Amino acid sequence: MAGFVFRENRVPHYQRMFQKHDGNRVFMKAPRSKLILYPYFFLMAGTLTSSMYMMGRLVLLNSRIMDFIQNILGGKPSPSPSPVPAGDDAGFADFAGIPDPSPAIASPSPITPIASIPAQTSLPALPYTKWYRVWERTTPADFKAEAMILPFLIAIILVHLWGTKTNKRKAKTWIAAHAPILEQEYATVGFGGRKAPSLDSVKGEGSVPEELMKENAPNEFVTYASGRQNVAFLDMKLSLIKRYNPLVVLGEYIVGFLFESSPAPEERIDYTAYTFDGREGLIVPGKKGEERKSTHNSAYDGFVWAVVNKDNMRRLRDDRYDVSLTTTKDHPKLPAWATVMSEANEITETLLTPDLIQAVHDAGDDAFEALIITDQPVDRPNKIDETIPKKRITLALRIPSDYTKILPIFQSYLRVPDVLVSHGRFRPEVMRKVRATRDEEIRKLKKVDEDEKAEERKLAQDKKKREDREAMLKSLSAIEQKKYLDKERDKEQKRQQKRRTMRA
Repeated sequence: MAGFVFRENRVPHYQRMFQKHDGNRVFMKAPRSKLILYPYFFLMAGTLTSSMYMMGRLVLLNSRIMDFIQNILGGKPSPSPSPVPAGDDAGFADFAGIPDPSPAIASPSPITPIASIPAQTSLPALPYTKWYRVWERTTPADFKAEAMILPFLIAIILVHLWGTKTNKRKAKTWIAAHAPILEQEYATVGFGGRKAPSLDSVKGEGSVPEELMKENAPNEFVTYASGRQNVAFLDMKLSLIKRYNPLVVLGEYIVGFLFESSPAPEERIDYTAYTFDGREGLIVPGKKGEERKSTHNSAYDGFVWAVVNKDNMRRLRDDRYDVSLTTTKDHPKLPAWATVMSEANEITETLLTPDLIQAVHDAGDDAFEALIITDQPVDRPNKIDETIPKKRITLALRIPSDYTKILPIFQSYLRVPDVLVSHGRFRPEVMRKVRATRDEEIRKLKKVDEDEKAEERKLAQDKKKREDREAMLKSLSAIEQKKYLDKERDKEQKRQQKRRTMRA
C-alpha cells in the first residue's frame, strides 16, 4: 500500500497498542522478549488494576487512530499532546517522557507516491517500564477486599462440605440398619432392581449405596421396596437437618420458637406402605399368554386407626383430615406418653397386639411419633372423587442415636398388613358407624356441589334474562324504550316499599 512502511514480521494484536504514528507513517516497536511478554499478559488480564490500564490504553489508541485517519484525508493535525497526560490518560504518566517521532509534512496530493517517502532506517526505542512488570506496580495492599472476602468463602465451602458429608454418613447408617430386615421381608429393595444386600455388603467397600437409596436433596434421602405379599410397595424417606446451611437452620429454629404453626426442624423417618386390598390382578402385570394363578383375598375393611405420641396428637388432628375423623382414648397397656385414635373400640382391641405394644415401649418417647392405618386422604377433600378410599399404612419416627431402639417397631410395622388381611374384617355394626362418618362427609360435599351448580344455573338464567332484555330494548323505539324503563323503575320502587313495610 502506498504511504506505509511496515516491518516484515506481523505484530500481535496486544503489541499494536505500543504503535507510534507520524503523519501517514506507522512505526512499531516490539518488546524485547516475546517469551517474557506472554506470561505477563495472562497475569495482567487476571487483575482488576491491569484491566483499568488496558481500558485507558485503548482510549488513547482510539484517539491516535482518529488523528491518523484525519491526516490521510488531509484534515488538520491534532495538537501535540502535553508531556504529562491529563484526564482519562493521567494513569499513563510513566510514558510521558517517551519522545514522539517528528511528524512528516503531509503531501498536498491525496495519494503520495512511494518514491517520495524516504525509507525508515531506524525505529525509536521504547523504554521497558514497570508497566510490563506487574510485581513492581502491585502490592499486597491492593488486595485488601479480596483478603477480607476469601476467609468467608473458605468457611462457607468447608461448612457445606462438612454438612453434606455428615448427612450422607447418617443416610448410609440408616440404610445399613434397615437393609437386613428389608432383605427378609421384600424381594427387591432400592432402585437397582436386585435383591437387597446384607448388612455386611452395605458396610463393605464394594457396596454401591446409590442402588439402595437416592438423594433428592442434601438433606433428603429416599428408598423403595417391593415384592411382598399383601403390600404393593413401600416408600421410605429420611429427612435430615440442613447442616450445610447453618443460617437457614437457625432461621427455622427461630420461626419454630415464635410460631406454633411452624414446628422446629427435626430429623425424622417416614415409612408409607401401600396395600393391595384385593387388587393384585390390576396392579401386578402378568406374563403374556400365561394364566394368572389364584391368590388369597387380601382385602380388608376401610377405617382410620392410629397410635400416636401425645406431643404430636394436636398437630396431627389439625394437619391431617383422616386423623380428624377419629376419637382419642387412652389405653392401659400403652405407655403414658402414647394414646390411641380410633373410629371404634373393637378396631383397637383387634390391632393393638402384644408385639406392637412392646415395640412402642421399646421405641420410647423420644423416637416414636405415630403409626397410622388409614383409607382417607390426608387433605380435606373438596370433591366427591377425592373421597375414594386409598388404603395405606404410615409410620413416623424421629432419628434416634441408636437404631436398635426403633428396629422392633419397624419390624412390627412391616407385619401390620398381614394382621389387617387376617383380622381386618369387623362386625357390620362396627363398620356401620365407620361408614356413617364418611357418608356425612360425602353429604356435605354433595350439598356444596349442588349449591355451586344452583349458583351457576342462577347466573346463567340472569345472563339470559339480560340478553333478552337488551335484545327487546334494541327492537323498540326511543319513546317505547322510555316507557318500558319507567315501568321497570315503578315496579322496583313498589318492591322496595313493600320490603320496608314488611320489616317495620
